[in-house]
Amino acid sequence: MTTTAQLRSRYARDSVTTASPVRLVTMLYDRLASDLDDAELAITMANVPAAHAALRHAQDIVQELSSSLVVELWPGGAGLKSLYTWLIEQLVAANLSKDAAIVIRCREVVEPLCDAWHEAANAQYAAS
Repeated sequence: MTTTAQLRSRYARDSVTTASPVRLVTMLYDRLASDLDDAELAITMANVPAAHAALRHAQDIVQELSSSLVVELWPGGAGLKSLYTWLIEQLVAANLSKDAAIVIRCREVVEPLCDAWHEAANAQYAAS
């Protein structure tokens, strides 16, 4: 018998494997924003293990975004690559110091990017 947790896991896995590239990016940005929210809350609650886990996961997401970026495809590519490098550095610093202010600064950078990717995804879907 399949459990609810197994069904959720299968749905999440299927969502990722069938998503378009732009949808995958929006999913990564959504999770990154969620990780930053979780990290800020964990830091304010002095929950060091939860803060560490959220910040490490956020770093992994930014690393994935950075490694999958083809800088030559558009004029802003190099700038975005530099921004990803900065974000990783800031997330490491936030994790070492457990400083919520750093996490907030990262979120202030990530949220407009997340919104822009969602707009691009919506425009792509509307055009198809």
